[in-house]
Amino acid sequence: MNWHYVGQGQQIGPVSDERLDELVREGKIKQDTLVWCENMADWTPYRDARGKMTSANAAVSAGVTVEGTPEAVCAECGGLFPIDETIRHGNVRICARCKPVFMQKLSEGAQIQTGELNYARILTRFAAAVLDGLILGGVNMGIGLLAGITAAQGAGAPRSDLMALQFILMGINIAIGMAYEVVLIGKYGATLGKMACKIKVVTADGGRVSYARAFGRYFAKMLSAFTCMIGYIIAVFDNPQRRALHDHICNTRVVFKQQ
Repeated sequence: MNWHYVGQGQQIGPVSDERLDELVREGKIKQDTLVWCENMADWTPYRDARGKMTSANAAVSAGVTVEGTPEAVCAECGGLFPIDETIRHGNVRICARCKPVFMQKLSEGAQIQTGELNYARILTRFAAAVLDGLILGGVNMGIGLLAGITAAQGAGAPRSDLMALQFILMGINIAIGMAYEVVLIGKYGATLGKMACKIKVVTADGGRVSYARAFGRYFAKMLSAFTCMIGYIIAVFDNPQRRALHDHICNTRVVFKQQ
């Protein structure tokens, strides 16, 4: 069963039953957190949701309709309002105050937060990777140029010293690439290339990626590359989430940023 919940004023999901229980144990979902799934009429506090689903399933078996809670959360402002004072759009509801702004967004073709993750397209992810490669390539080229000047100045140095310089240069390049990936994704959810393409890396439930997960994802990307790029290619066949091998390993998703 797929669940949605309200966190930091916006809807997050879908998440599985198992992930919902994990979020409760982690304290991210509390007893009064509003949750919803496709078999529920409207949003309900978590403390009541499990019992409501049991009652709803029993009612369906008996042919009886179970009346839902009279309140709903507005996807725009995050406030609670009586259901009859809101309008429904997909899996979300909008209050009367936010309706004009919401309808204007729809008319302008803006991406609307419906509680579903909007997974990034393969070509968009490829473009972001190319941009990141150009940025890191430029930085590493500059460092390599400086190292070349140093090597030229020490042309008479022992061969062992030149080899040590090459290893140091390789270590610096790896450290820069790791810092670039971990810091930017851990803090902003996206590298510069991803920012330019308006995509970001999130957890399976749409949450922020921690620095530790971003660190692991960096090395998992190396594994995707070392497998003759098969780790990247599998994203083409992973519909609809389009996860690469490193996304499977670290349980991450790449999605479009909401406007």
